Amino acid sequence: MSQFLEMDIFFLVTTIVVIAIGVFLVLILMRIWRILGHVENISKDVSEESALLRDDIGDLREKIRVEGFKVFTLGAFLNKAFKRFTGRSGKRQ
Repeated sequence: MSQFLEMDIFFLVTTIVVIAIGVFLVLILMRIWRILGHVENISKDVSEESALLRDDIGDLREKIRVEGFKVFTLGAFLNKAFKRFTGRSGKRQ
C-alpha cells in the first residue's frame, strides 16, 4: 500500500471516531441538561413545601400559646401535614 492510501484510511477512521465521540458527548450533555431541569423543579417544590410547613408550625405555636398545649391541637397539625403530604383532601370516596 502506498503511504498516501494509509494516511487517507487513518484520517477517515480518525474523523469517524471524532464525530462519534462528539455525538456521544452531545447526547450526554442533553441528558445532564434534562436532569438539571428536574432538579430545579424539585428544589422549587421543596421550597414551597418548606414555606407551608413553616406557616403551619407558626400556627401551631400560636394555638399552643393562646389555648395551651392540647393533644387535639397537635393531632390537628399532624393531620393537616399528613393530608398535604399525601395529597388527600380528607373526603372519603
